[in-house]
Amino acid sequence: MTYDDRYDRNDRYEDEYQYQNYQDYQYEDDYSHYPADNRQWLLVRALRALSGTVAAGIVVLTLVIIGSAYLGGNRGFPGPGTTSITAHIAASVVALAAQIWCDRRRGIAAVAGSVVVLVVAGLLLVTQWWG
Repeated sequence: MTYDDRYDRNDRYEDEYQYQNYQDYQYEDDYSHYPADNRQWLLVRALRALSGTVAAGIVVLTLVIIGSAYLGGNRGFPGPGTTSITAHIAASVVALAAQIWCDRRRGIAAVAGSVVVLVVAGLLLVTQWWG
């Protein structure tokens, strides 16, 4: 008996039959057919993207503050003090660490990392920009 004789040609595996006519499959653009877990995963990804943007904004603000302190010191204008520079650097470090941590996690851990980034940004804005 050869290898081909062991299997009947009419007997197909389920995978072969399922994907035989893959050209006929209609792709959907909306997410209504996904289970709730996948929709929640999309919300976590959106929150992660928002917190990543906020973390990048904190880093840009830090660079602007450092640049303005440098230019102000060279031209004799008062610039941001060492307290403001230190607060921005600390916020950048915490926000970047939380964002990297949340990018490597899933579920509630990713949400917690994103919340940390948003809280740090809020505290920085309240204490250094609106206070």
